[in-house]
Amino acid sequence: MARTRLVCWALLLGTLVLYAPVRSHEFVNYDDPDYVTANRFVNRGFTGQGLVWAFTKIHGESTYWHPLTWLSHMLDCQLFGLNPAGHHVINVLLHAVNALLLFLVFKQMTGAFWQSAMVAAVFAWHPLQVDTVAWVAERKNLLSAFFWILAMASYVRYARRPNLPRYSLILLCCVLGLMCKPILVVLPCVLLLLDFWPLRRWTLVPPTRHDTETQFPHTSAGRLILEKIPFFAFAAISSVITIVAHQRLGTMRSAEAVPLSDRIANALVSYERYLRKMIWPNDLCVFYPHPGGWPIPLVAGSTLLLVVVSAVVIWKIRRAPYLLVGWLWFLGVLVPYNGLVQAGIQAMADRFA
Repeated sequence: MARTRLVCWALLLGTLVLYAPVRSHEFVNYDDPDYVTANRFVNRGFTGQGLVWAFTKIHGESTYWHPLTWLSHMLDCQLFGLNPAGHHVINVLLHAVNALLLFLVFKQMTGAFWQSAMVAAVFAWHPLQVDTVAWVAERKNLLSAFFWILAMASYVRYARRPNLPRYSLILLCCVLGLMCKPILVVLPCVLLLLDFWPLRRWTLVPPTRHDTETQFPHTSAGRLILEKIPFFAFAAISSVITIVAHQRLGTMRSAEAVPLSDRIANALVSYERYLRKMIWPNDLCVFYPHPGGWPIPLVAGSTLLLVVVSAVVIWKIRRAPYLLVGWLWFLGVLVPYNGLVQAGIQAMADRFA
């Protein structure tokens, strides 16, 4: 317990110190006006008209349906008005809480203490997180991450002893997360990955030492898929709402504007760029414009990299199943953002990572 408290304090204090400068930051003129400063439903705080708008309007002036995110911004305006310091501090506190939860959840799932601490530290302090934490309009990222991690924590409890109340709690966290940002449409796929490793609810490989420390009842693959169907159903509903919102806003680019071949090429190159920026985070910016098309050698090189890494993690599946899970997690969670369905004119974004 002592070392757990030590890591939690280190994550909390490290995050607060790292992001302390945001207290003196202003709002920015990219998205912040649409979300807060110029949004008459939000910047007045809680009002009856604002609450109805948040839940019944399928999109805002330039964004999709996420009522809990709107309520969060309304609460900030109720407490701090349009003083940006309060809005920024709440972002930092949410990020710190998410890092703590992530550490505790991974420690519980895997039994690997220091590895879980490192995962949480990278999550908390990596430069790619600056967009999400230091930008008021990205509150939706922080809130969706909060409910995502709570859903994983609830899933661990359910996997250890399945019952209806525990299952209902996972589903509730998923729905609340979708009401913050539709990125949780991929959560059921992630839960299936967790079933394979580290929970080992079904497995192709013999258990490791850490797996024997965190036993979960084995379940058939069919049962595991069946219990995810409600999650996929809510994900489908959220996807339809989001697509319709983008279409009505005019941000969904047509196949004629960006041909499928260019979208596939951008997805392949973006995966390589995300990997590179995770390892060596330089030349970061808030907006990466879509080039329209990428040079063929760059697309070929990115494709080769993805194929090689995929081959390596499959080769290591018996000795290191976490490599395959992590790689599929990385590839899969970025699917809504990889540009195959192009919304907006960006090629990629740090906040998507």
